[in-house]
Amino acid sequence: MYFREHEPPHFHAVYGGDEALISIETMALVSGWLPPRAMGLVIEWASLHKDKLKENWQKVRTHQRPEKIDPLK
Repeated sequence: MYFREHEPPHFHAVYGGDEALISIETMALVSGWLPPRAMGLVIEWASLHKDKLKENWQKVRTHQRPEKIDPLK
């Protein structure tokens, strides 16, 4: 997530030279592209951390530093 984000609530996932914006609420692709395997891992991770992603979204919207979220294990 970046400061000065735009609606809808989303996060950025980067893999190699590819980037995707993923909706926090629906886990749907907003824009961009990731290889299918990478996208699957991102969705799995995001589903496990949906509440924390929502909290971080609120933080960046109010110019607060988001909290680190653990990687997929």
